[in-house]
Amino acid sequence: MGAQKSIHAGNAKVDFNVDFTHKLCAALMFHPFRNGGGGSPLSLVIGSLCIKHPNLFGKSEKLDFLWDKGLCDSNILITYRKPRPEWLSQHAFIIQHSISPELGIHGIPVDNFSRSGSGGVNISRFSAGVDLSEPASSNWSSKTSVKFEHVRPVNDDGRSISRDIHGFPVTCSGGYHDSMVVLKQESRYAKANDRNFTRFSLQIEQGIPILSKWLIFNRFKFVASKGIRLGPAFLLTSLTGGSIVGDIAPYQAFSIGGQGSVRGYGEGAVGSGRSCLVANSELTLPLNPMLEGAVFLDCGSDLSSGRHVPGNPALRHGKPGSGLGFGYGLRLKSHLGHVQVDYAVNAFQQKTVYFGFSNLS
Repeated sequence: MGAQKSIHAGNAKVDFNVDFTHKLCAALMFHPFRNGGGGSPLSLVIGSLCIKHPNLFGKSEKLDFLWDKGLCDSNILITYRKPRPEWLSQHAFIIQHSISPELGIHGIPVDNFSRSGSGGVNISRFSAGVDLSEPASSNWSSKTSVKFEHVRPVNDDGRSISRDIHGFPVTCSGGYHDSMVVLKQESRYAKANDRNFTRFSLQIEQGIPILSKWLIFNRFKFVASKGIRLGPAFLLTSLTGGSIVGDIAPYQAFSIGGQGSVRGYGEGAVGSGRSCLVANSELTLPLNPMLEGAVFLDCGSDLSSGRHVPGNPALRHGKPGSGLGFGYGLRLKSHLGHVQVDYAVNAFQQKTVYFGFSNLS
């Protein structure tokens, strides 16, 4: 359920979208755990506003403005692109501000780890920098970015905080904010045919200490996935891992658990650590031209690195550090969008239903 409208004003294009389906699902998931946002009618609206200008200064410069708003989170993204020949790297200047609940690290597991309630920590992040996308060669593509980031933890009322509900620091500096300059390199590989596909991505981030108080760290994350057609069925497997060394704030740790990680657990309810490893496998079988059935198995671990996160939030919240989830689901494809429903069971025999909807556009 929702509304979408595009308006052309001169050379500019305005896309407006409000999605009431996501509003209903998010309200069911988060309302019992958050006590903020109940007074303003705007706090109950979920949607997105997108403004695109394809010729800002008359030389095909592109300016995009995107605002996404959820019940408990918000993201503003401004992108400016100057045209360059295709054989040269493409430049994009980006300004972004987001605020979202930090459930993955500071969330409190409930109902046998099947859900995560608010731990009273939200992350307000401002960043500004430049992205350099190299021309794709064969099956490889790469992107380099340099950004300044300013991270400020806030409570559910929007006030700056330096400690969580147990009195442990939520920043690396111990104050009300962290600042850093991050150099990021991302490489992607993709190869596909009618029978199978292979994908691999690697992200490496380096904190550059331009000032003595700024964070210095090295963080990497990889995702490898393989899809194979087995007669009418399709088998998808993936492996995700990463690690971080150097300065670390709790919000930089890897969180494990949730719909995009180990199903059957709440977001971050399996654990959070300096390292992680998550494996997923899913077998889908067509039931009719629009509907598919699926069975899946997920598992993940923090590789015993949870105790190395400052304040050890995973241990304080009783997270197990490793977990396994399995279940089945349905995938519906229509001209209105894709609907995904999963029924998952975790290692504590707690059952969870996940619902997802995405527009084809």
